Amino acid sequence: MSLKAFKLVPAVEREMLMGDKARINVECIECCGKNLYIGTNECFVYHFLLEEKISSAGKITFAATKQLHKYLGFKKAVSELKAASALNRLLVLCDNTITLVNMMNLEPIPTGARIKGAVTFTLNENPMSGDPFCVEVCIISVKRRTIQMFMVYEDRVQIVKEVSTPEQPCAVAVDGHYLCLALTTQYIILNYNTGISQDLFPYCSDEKRPIVKRIGRQEFLLAGPGGLGMFATVDGISQRAPVHWSENVIGAALCFPYVVALDSEFITVHSMLDQQLKQTLPFKEGHILQDFEGKVIVATNKGVYILVPLPLERQIQDLLTSHRVEEALVLAKAARRNIPKEKFQVMYKRILQQAGFIHFAQLQFLEAKELFRSGQLDVRELISLYPFLLPTSSSFIRSHPPLHEYADLNQLTQGDQEKMTKCKRFLMSYLNEVRSTEVANGYKEDIDTALLKLYAEANHESLLDLLVSENFCLLTDSAAWLEKHKKYFALGLLYHYNGQDAAALQLWVKIVNGDVQDSTRSDLYEYIVDFLTFCSDQELVWKYAEWVLQKSEEVGVQIFTKRPLEDQIFTKRPLEDQGKNSFNPDNVMNCLNKYPKSLVKYLEYLVLDRKIEKEKYHTHLAVLYLEAVLQLKSVTTDNCAELTETQTKLRSLLQKSDFYRIHFILDKIKGTDLHMERAILYGKLEEHDKALHILVHELKDFSAAEDYCIWSSESKDLPYRQRLFHMLLLVYLNPGSSDCELVMAAVDLLNNHAAEFDAARVLQLVPDSWSVQLLSPFLTRAMRENIHTKRMTQITLGLAKAENLIYKHDKVKLKGSPIILSDKKLCQVCQSPFCEPAFVRYPNGGMVHTHCAAKRLMNPNMTNHSQT
Repeated sequence: MSLKAFKLVPAVEREMLMGDKARINVECIECCGKNLYIGTNECFVYHFLLEEKISSAGKITFAATKQLHKYLGFKKAVSELKAASALNRLLVLCDNTITLVNMMNLEPIPTGARIKGAVTFTLNENPMSGDPFCVEVCIISVKRRTIQMFMVYEDRVQIVKEVSTPEQPCAVAVDGHYLCLALTTQYIILNYNTGISQDLFPYCSDEKRPIVKRIGRQEFLLAGPGGLGMFATVDGISQRAPVHWSENVIGAALCFPYVVALDSEFITVHSMLDQQLKQTLPFKEGHILQDFEGKVIVATNKGVYILVPLPLERQIQDLLTSHRVEEALVLAKAARRNIPKEKFQVMYKRILQQAGFIHFAQLQFLEAKELFRSGQLDVRELISLYPFLLPTSSSFIRSHPPLHEYADLNQLTQGDQEKMTKCKRFLMSYLNEVRSTEVANGYKEDIDTALLKLYAEANHESLLDLLVSENFCLLTDSAAWLEKHKKYFALGLLYHYNGQDAAALQLWVKIVNGDVQDSTRSDLYEYIVDFLTFCSDQELVWKYAEWVLQKSEEVGVQIFTKRPLEDQIFTKRPLEDQGKNSFNPDNVMNCLNKYPKSLVKYLEYLVLDRKIEKEKYHTHLAVLYLEAVLQLKSVTTDNCAELTETQTKLRSLLQKSDFYRIHFILDKIKGTDLHMERAILYGKLEEHDKALHILVHELKDFSAAEDYCIWSSESKDLPYRQRLFHMLLLVYLNPGSSDCELVMAAVDLLNNHAAEFDAARVLQLVPDSWSVQLLSPFLTRAMRENIHTKRMTQITLGLAKAENLIYKHDKVKLKGSPIILSDKKLCQVCQSPFCEPAFVRYPNGGMVHTHCAAKRLMNPNMTNHSQT
């Protein structure tokens, strides 16, 4: 594919060179800065001064001013020219002799120093001598198979090395100690310092002209077989793919990143980066192509031309215009070495962005995304393609010059809805990825608002995720868009995020009431209840409390029962000190009085969950349970699950609570068939005989009677528990009753709860007519229990005795040796005998009366004493 990389501009016209001499031909050229030297077939050297000019239209031209020309005195053509600017010398090869002349006046140097016997020569552009006032020259000698190295100074030359080659060399290039040689049948690399050579690849010098050119440090360009331009390093390897040029190529030059080749009809330009042919320029009769310090010069026999490279930025833009994205990016990366760092970074980012939009227009979204991110695209450039996505308040203006050629998405997709949908999906994905990265810095409102609009339009599930997390959606634009697309629930979330809870609730209530249609959440009522539960605005909660309770008493009451504890007030402060809108239980219960189910739920929360020990709450809950049970009993005769559940709750409360008004509840139960409840209440009053009488004689529920004894004696001592069980046993064994069922209940009671009875007392109570076999389980367990108790007591006693013995032993050891006191002992102070067993003994063994020791008339050494 063609690319305009160079423009051919005349430098030295035919007339300037030839004048009236038609036989003059250009044989060789040399360019050093603005100085252009031309060697002719008649042994003349011409010196021109090149001036580059740029017209107002940006067109580049060259004006060549002839300085002088010099005849060298030979009858043969000038075959090579090389400038050594550091020495102010021009090296001229003519008739196998290299002559040194002054660069400015073309006069030979006075010493007449020259190099004879040279077929061709080249300069070492990577010299090893390190001397800035000399140049290293390599020649192919007229001697067969010989290369010579010279040191050339301002006024003298000096041979330093002569190297033999396997075959006759035809062309040579030098880099440091390495020679790249074209021999008769092959190319080789030769280290002239060590003599080591390495074969590269074969070629035939009889069939084609060899090309050997140094293109960089330790790298050469060679004309290989099959029309290939081959790259080779001094190590004999190729680090670049070859370029394909003509079979009959005459010359080659390098102008990074291009290799320029010349044949008999064309100048071809090849990329070193991707090896593609980029440009072809018709050029007939050309026979010289060389590059000089980045300037590529081509010549015919009659004229000299310069290949002016177009700016790389323009070349890259041309490639992008042709949608040749990969080539443009490769060329842009290569431009790094020719453009200042800051300028390159700005240029390269823009190129990446342009390339991204090209891929985007082709719906190649993965490639576009990577280019956008690498190019640090202002994401608003992309958003602006989508109509109405940028907020109305945005001050964004597109880049100039533009990064793409599209007005908007409609133009880009040409109205194709499927393409438009794909583009919108890509933007959603891209915005979601970049919104939390540095790309979004400064543009968060634009990004999130655009993302919200895309989600709403596409009915995307991520819309809600966006609104319930941290976001920067602009309220005005977003609200209007959500309302347009009937996303009322999402609009409520937007209001809530912006601190407008009242507006959010008003909108959600309308949805539940059916005033507006939005099916986003089928459980919106439950959501509102949950929202109010955690809402810190007390006034707002009270405003909607009636509404949620009317919808569902069981669910609505959760706004009070599931509220965070820090929002609730369980104190004894007066209501007026707590505020009329506080969630004090009394305030809540006043509200719930019209909603009996909610009231029960709330009282259960206070009593059972929060375990508040206030009589009025416990009593109120018990009364509500009782009324519900009585009401259900009045309307149903069958087993009713609701009745069973409520009655179970009532009994549990009566059993476990100690804070309700027992007599008040008992009065309400009297006259009903709630016998179990009466029994429980009598138990709370410690009237166990009445309770057991009800359970045994009225309900005939022996299992319940046993359970009664168990729960009534919870947290009580063993005697209390035994008293209850003995009381139940006496009820069963009432002398006035001969009911066989009671007898069996008594037997079962004893056999099942043997540990709860005093066995000796039981044996006194049971009738003599009962057999031992009938009470064998009770007797067995009683015996085992008694024996176990006895043995455990003996063990405890034995352990106590052992412990006491240990203490006594320790006490004896602590007493030490005995002290004997008799009437013959005298007090060491008053020398009187001891009349009483009380004395003071000093550490040295001396004994005194207690009253003598108190007088402090003691020996100073006698300070510690003990009293017995």
